[in-house]
Amino acid sequence: MKTLTLANIYELQGLKEEALEIYKEILKKDPSNSDAKIAIRRLSGMRKKFLNVNTQMKEYFVKMEADIEFNEFERWLLKLWN
Repeated sequence: MKTLTLANIYELQGLKEEALEIYKEILKKDPSNSDAKIAIRRLSGMRKKFLNVNTQMKEYFVKMEADIEFNEFERWLLKLWN
């Protein structure tokens, strides 16, 4: 079942595209759902801002092996969200 809770969990796990799709489905079923509207605006803006960066960092994340790479990725995430 696709709910706001599931979408929030996906979002917290970094699965932004999956979360966005759930929010859109919720909004189709309930056009007055303000939580879904806010989330869609937030995630759509993030997607535009970081369209190519997320793909590059995802590839980097998948290939990480050394501690220094994990540290670099962590710094990037902190910079991204602050």
